[in-house]
Amino acid sequence: MRNLNRNIIVLIGVILSIYLILSIYFSNHFFMNTVINGVDVSLESYADFNAIIKDFINDYELQIIEKSGETEKIYGKEIGLKYNEKNSLNISYKQNPFKWIKSLTKVQEYFIKDLYVIKNNSFNNRINKLKCLNKEIIEPKNVSFKYTNGLYEAVKEIYGNKINKDKLIKEISICILNGDAKLDLYNNKCYMNPNPKYTLFSDKTIKVLNLLNKYVKSKITYLFGIKYEILDGQIINKWISVDENLDIIIDEKTAVKYVLGLSNKYDTVGIERNFKTSTGKIVKVKGGLYGWKINLFGETLALLDNIKNGATIIKEPLYAQKAYSRDINDIGSTYVEINITKQHIWFYKNGKLITHGSVVTGNPNKGNSTVTGTYMLNYRQNNATLKGESYEVKVSYWMPFYGSIGIHDATWRYSFGGEIYKTNGSRGCVNAPFYLAKRIFENIEEGIPIICYEE
Repeated sequence: MRNLNRNIIVLIGVILSIYLILSIYFSNHFFMNTVINGVDVSLESYADFNAIIKDFINDYELQIIEKSGETEKIYGKEIGLKYNEKNSLNISYKQNPFKWIKSLTKVQEYFIKDLYVIKNNSFNNRINKLKCLNKEIIEPKNVSFKYTNGLYEAVKEIYGNKINKDKLIKEISICILNGDAKLDLYNNKCYMNPNPKYTLFSDKTIKVLNLLNKYVKSKITYLFGIKYEILDGQIINKWISVDENLDIIIDEKTAVKYVLGLSNKYDTVGIERNFKTSTGKIVKVKGGLYGWKINLFGETLALLDNIKNGATIIKEPLYAQKAYSRDINDIGSTYVEINITKQHIWFYKNGKLITHGSVVTGNPNKGNSTVTGTYMLNYRQNNATLKGESYEVKVSYWMPFYGSIGIHDATWRYSFGGEIYKTNGSRGCVNAPFYLAKRIFENIEEGIPIICYEE
């Protein structure tokens, strides 16, 4: 038992001796794990501190790392970096020699604000020559989309490279004072808003890409009789854009222009037609209201809807008005023919002559000529009363085709045809004998073409 007590006392004595010896050592040496402004001075003598710092400064270099991976270095010598021997470091105060044990497990890190001095002119000159400050400025750009070979693909975003110079100078100064060897410009936020809002990996990017490809997979085949027009991704992609918020915009004006192009190509209202008359002559008939006419507004809306649904369809466009045929001769074989020169009317149904006879048309000498052109029957009415500024007459068979102008019976007349219309013509209507008007009325239908011409 005595020996055990003796050994314990000896051990305590040894430990105290070691502790005291090291405390004496650390009265003029730095603790273990001591770092001052980035310089490791562990176990170094206080007396050697100045030389250690000077050596560090002499070899100091700071690596500038750009976002692109490019690097360049700033050397301590080129910016006039020097040790300030009149700095405010007080190691004897900072490190109590009797507390050296804590340095075994804890880093003793110090920052001395006035440890270094920099030559301002040299520093500023070097900063101004940095490559990162002398590059062509690139603004950040979102991921974009490119149409190639029938599909869209996402194009990688672009990151901006514009440097915040004040922030850069501040971070470089901090690195130098800290003794840091590297400065990552991106991680230290030296760029001015470099990040695009959307990248290849943004959730919205995937959604937009899928939607774009859905749109351009649309294929709309428009039928115009034996002719057709195909609208597919080769055209549709030119109507599509993606804005800065990655919202898809379909240019509705361009869609309207496309439908308008179809209208200009295939509409027949008012066109000049080569019409073979009942007398065998070919006359040119221009104007009128009859023919094919695409519903511009309705078809544009339908088209945009088809695109958004990625539709593959074969269809006719929506029409505001239809003619009887989609052949070159859109009049077909059922029509009323009015020869103003000969004052004669013919009515054909499915190519068969139903009736014909003399008529009286509008008086040209009083400015009441019957309109020429190709029209269609608007409607038909029994026992109608026709009214004007100075007249009111009752007719049994009323068949208007242009406003208040139409075909009707004229029981007040005793003769038809010849030159009557030049002196005693109507106010624009086509006056027909009762039997003739009745025969036409009983066989005609709304929409049937009515061709009025002069030879």
